[in-house]
Amino acid sequence: MVRIRVLVVDDHRIFAESLAAALAAEPDVDVSAAGSGPAALRCLERAVTEGRRYDVLLVDADLGGTASALQGFRPAVPVQENNADGLVDGISLVAGVRSGQPAVRTVVLAEKDDPRRAALALQAGASGWVAKDCSLSRLLTVIRGVLRDETHLPPALLTGVLRELTAARKHRTESERLVESLTPREREVLRCMVAGLGRKAVAERLFLSPHTVRTHMQNVLGKLGVHSTLAAVALARRAGVGPADLAGDVVERGGQLA
Repeated sequence: MVRIRVLVVDDHRIFAESLAAALAAEPDVDVSAAGSGPAALRCLERAVTEGRRYDVLLVDADLGGTASALQGFRPAVPVQENNADGLVDGISLVAGVRSGQPAVRTVVLAEKDDPRRAALALQAGASGWVAKDCSLSRLLTVIRGVLRDETHLPPALLTGVLRELTAARKHRTESERLVESLTPREREVLRCMVAGLGRKAVAERLFLSPHTVRTHMQNVLGKLGVHSTLAAVALARRAGVGPADLAGDVVERGGQLA
């Protein structure tokens, strides 16, 4: 019998342990529980070391709070993260697992349906969104389904999620068009802005005068149609523009929605 290795990640300990116990009663399921994002990352790392990778993660939608889900992605956490004191929220955990261990499927467990947060979870790499009060048989169907590369959403959420994903793509396309209007030098300046560099630091990096950098930054804001560096950075991330690689060349990150 092929056994499915499942990791339940929820900071409500009673819920996590109760769900793990219910799943463990299934003859083809091996299950563990973790009470936080960092604990889940340690479990993943240990499983890799031992040659017993997990197949499916069940992740609490509200793990570590809801800030990132409401405001967009934070940088994805590395799967090898060992900082037990660090905060790893649910969406970042999904993104980190997708990046570091793409064979692992993640399913988000939610107290309530929320099309925007469900869309963010799918963009981060989740394979499903399931209500916490669903039946055990329904959850098992989802677990087995995502291992067949299926994506599972409650029917009531489907229209809203599709609308959110379509809007996100529209915003991304518009952002890409605006970024393409920049000159190569202005794109370099924008990447430095995304990396958090101030005017003086950008000038030193690009061997320009602070006055010239100021002009480039003003041109960038004007062409992007924004009025602040923060807004320019947000638009750049939507367009897939990554930060300048402070250890080497300027780089661009492709493909991740913000």
